[in-house]
Parts: sequence; structure tokens; C-alpha cells
Amino acid sequence: MQGVKFKQKRVWRAAMTLACVAALTACAQMTQHEAASARMQQPLAELHLPTNPAMQDAAALTLAAEFALQRDDPKTAAVDYAHAARVSSDPEIAQRAVELNLAVRNQARVQTLIARWQALGAEPHALAGARAQLAMLQGNRDEAQRQFAILLASDKLDDWRDFGRALNEARDPSLAGAMLESLAQPRRLPVDEKLWIAFSQLGEKLGRHAYAQKLADAAMRRFGGGSSLLWAAQLKMSSGDRAGAKAIMARAVAKNPDDTQLRLGYAALLDADHDDAGAQRVLAEGPQDAQTWGARVAYAARAKDMPQLARLYSRLKRTPANLRDDSAFLLGQLAELLNKDDEARRWYAQVPADDEHAFDAQARSAALADKAGRHQEAHAAAQHLQQDYVGDPQHLRRAYQLDAELYARADQYDQAADAYRRGLHALPDDTELLYGLGLAEAEGGKTDAAIVDLRHVLALKPDDADAMNALGYTLADSDQHLDEATQLLQKALAAKPDEPAIVDSWGWLQYRLGHLDAAEKTLREAWQKSRDAEIGVHLGEVLWQRGKRDEARAVFAQVRKLDPGNKKLREATERLHP
Repeated sequence: MQGVKFKQKRVWRAAMTLACVAALTACAQMTQHEAASARMQQPLAELHLPTNPAMQDAAALTLAAEFALQRDDPKTAAVDYAHAARVSSDPEIAQRAVELNLAVRNQARVQTLIARWQALGAEPHALAGARAQLAMLQGNRDEAQRQFAILLASDKLDDWRDFGRALNEARDPSLAGAMLESLAQPRRLPVDEKLWIAFSQLGEKLGRHAYAQKLADAAMRRFGGGSSLLWAAQLKMSSGDRAGAKAIMARAVAKNPDDTQLRLGYAALLDADHDDAGAQRVLAEGPQDAQTWGARVAYAARAKDMPQLARLYSRLKRTPANLRDDSAFLLGQLAELLNKDDEARRWYAQVPADDEHAFDAQARSAALADKAGRHQEAHAAAQHLQQDYVGDPQHLRRAYQLDAELYARADQYDQAADAYRRGLHALPDDTELLYGLGLAEAEGGKTDAAIVDLRHVLALKPDDADAMNALGYTLADSDQHLDEATQLLQKALAAKPDEPAIVDSWGWLQYRLGHLDAAEKTLREAWQKSRDAEIGVHLGEVLWQRGKRDEARAVFAQVRKLDPGNKKLREATERLHP
């Protein structure tokens, strides 16, 4: 929110006075006899103290304003605080009124409220900050610069932070950038590394790239800490100077070998240049924690370096107990990658319930149980997750998806569709569940129902390329509404021209339309992009129909190696007898 930094207010005093009056009134319910007796014993009982209506009004207005803020209604809060400032003699109420009206950019009220705040004894440098922001709203560069200079004359860190916040939230980025370059030069800034980096980052955000780089370089020379080195390297990267960024990071890591964030950042730079070995080496040197181990495993997994994954697993298992505990989910993933499913499940079981990976650990355990043939156990685990995460829509959705996917893996598409429907009962009109339901119905031969549900998805998300592809493919595969399928797949291709699944759908549509040349060309392109079993089946069928029987058999053989039990392959070979 724009404005001078909010402080804790003591505006509850008047409200507490009212509350005490009410409490005393409630406690004073006595019979007439008791009252008469009390008057005889208490000579001051009938003394009437004067009330302060203005104080009561201010308390009511400030309370109303705070409630408006809780309702996310800053405009109403700004009006109520402005009224409160007029009837209250508390300078803090006036300050709050100034801040809120600056935030909603009501220039006329701000000007009046600044005068009221000054009359109530505002500190000069705080007034200068408010006047500077008002000048920024008015587009008055000279006045803004003059008032900001008054604010910053104290050299207090808080005033510099207020200056930065005001520029960050300014309506005119060009004016804010001019103020930044004029006033936040290295020679004037307090000796604080974080502040220098923050102003450099603000300069980059405001489009003042030269200023941002100048200040980052100055911070690097002045402080030389990990934070300033990392930011300077990021600026080099953003300007396309990868070599310069790597040179800075190499120096930074050499100077701060125990700084985990620097090592992770340097490894990411090396990895971006396809230097996986260098990234692994940087991460392997120095202290190890869950982050460095996770990055080392991720790089090795992406490179499909199974020997390195096996070494990492062996070493991570021998780390201190606290690190193993923090890395239980990572150890489970490693074991699963190495086909040590029983070990993986034991690691997943050690992930605490309050860990960020708790859901994923239980979901992976369910999938492994299903893989081992313990299907009922797997579905029970998925349904248990549905109960545990009933108040968490994101994880609840995934729990229903898991249950459905376990059924789909066994070609039990009716049961998969039922799982999606149960999910939709809990999360009505959830587009991901509707999409899954449509796919399950299509796979299960319920084409008409699939079309209805996929159309429902598009009604909720008209620009969803995946839903367009799913509906377009379903229409093409069922050889109906091919004009609609053409329009849908054209839009999907325009949105994601390199997506293999969409290219495959377009090729299959060409086959249904009888355009065999176009179908073959398109499906070859999709097969080159992705060795997906279903794409291979489509290509094989088109080749077969074009008389290229030997090549079709070769493609079918490749598909069989990829997915021996593939349903589409089975259907195609039964139909074509290749």
C-alpha cells in the first residue's frame, strides 16, 4: 500500500473509555433501596462527569475504518479516517488518515490532512515524506525531490526504506526512476548491503538498467558479500553476459564456500550452459543440506545418469540422522528411480505428516502398492488422502485424480470415471476433474458422454488448448463432427504448435478426412517429437493403409517395446493383422 510506513496506533483509548462506561453501567444495576443506601454511603455518587462527543466520534470512525480495511475496502477506510482526523486531536489518527488517502490517491484530501497532521504536531521529516508522495501524485518532480531530500537528511535506514517503498508504489515509474537516480547514489546511501541491493533491484524494475548495474557493481566492491555478488551476477545474466555472470559467481563461491545459496546459483548457471559435471562439482564441495542434495539428485536424474544416482543414494543414506530425516522424500524418490520399490515405500513412510512433501509421499506409496499388485491397498490409500485433505482443494483434487488414474492404469475406465465423478461432487465444476472424466469416458468407449463433459470444460475455460485438443481428437477418433474437430484442433495448434499430442491429433484428423499424405507427414513429425506409444500406433496404421507394410510393422515393433500392453496397439493389430 502506498504511503509512509504504517505504525502501531493508540486509537483504542477512546474506544476503551466507552467500553468502561458500558461495563460500569452494567455493573450498577441496583434496586431503588440499594441505590438510596449507596447514595447515603457515597457522597460522590451523584457527581456527573462531562463526556467528550468528539472523542467518541473519532473512536467510532476509526473502528469503522479498521473494519473496512478487514473487508479489503481501503476507499471507505480512507474516508472514515479522514473524518476521524478532523474531530480527533491525536496526531497518529491524522497520520493514518494521510497514509490511507495517499494509498487511494485522493490528492485533495491528502493536502487537507497533511495540514491537520502538521497542526497536531507531526515530525517535520515525516511530513516531508508525505508531501513528497503528494508531489509524486501531482507529477511535481522538483517538489518531490525537495521533500524527499528533507526526509533523507536524517540518514536513518527507516527513512531510506520509506523512500524506496514510496518509489516502488508510485503511479509514474518514469518519475520514480528519476527520483531514485537523483537521490540514491552510492555516495549518499547508508552503509547497508541489503539497502544497496534493494535499490539496485528497484532500479532494474523501473527500467533504469544502467543505474541498477552501477549500484550492483558498487555494492559488490563495497561489501563483497554473497547477496551483492549473486545479484550482480543475475544482472549480468539478464543483459546476456553469461560469461561475466559465471566469472562473478566463481569468485563469489571461492570467497564464500559455505554459502549454500551461492553454490546453488552458480550450479544453475553452469547447468544452463550444459556443464552438468561442473554443476555437480560445485554442489558437492562445501557443506551439504537438503537443498544441495536435492539439486544434485535433480541434475543427475535429468541427465539419466543412473550410476551417479546410485552413488548419491548410497552416500545420502550414510549422512547424519537429521539430514536423512529432512531428506526422507528425496531418498524415496531416489530408491524409486533405482527400482528399489520396497525401500522407497519405507522412506516415504518416514516423511512427517507436517512435511511439505507429505501428500506426495503418500501418493507415491499408493502408486507403488498398485504397481506391486496390491490394488485394494492402493485405492484405500487414495481414499484416505481424500478424507485427510478435504479442506485443501488442490490436494483434494489430486487425491481423486490418483484414485482415477490407478483404475485407468488397469483399463478400468468405468471405475476411473466414477472416481472423477466423486471428485466433482466434492469440487463441483473443477475443470481438471472434468477433463479427466472426459478422457476416462472416451477411453472406456462412452464417447457421447465424453463429448458432453469436454464441451463443459471448454464452456468453463474457452481458451484451454488441452481441452480443445481432447475434444477435437475425441470427435475425430469417433469420426463425427469433423468440421468442429478441425476448428478446435486448429485453435489448439495455434496455441501450442510444438506440442506432440496436438500435432498427433491433427494428423489423426487428416487420416479421418482421407488426407493420407498430410496424415503421414504430420504423424511422422509428431513421432519425431515424442516416442509416445499412441502416436506410434497412429503412424503405423496410416503407413499400413498407404501400403508401407514393412515400415508399419517396424513402428508397431517400436511401440511394443515402449508399452507392451498398450490398448491402442492391441486394437490396431487386431484390426489390421500386421
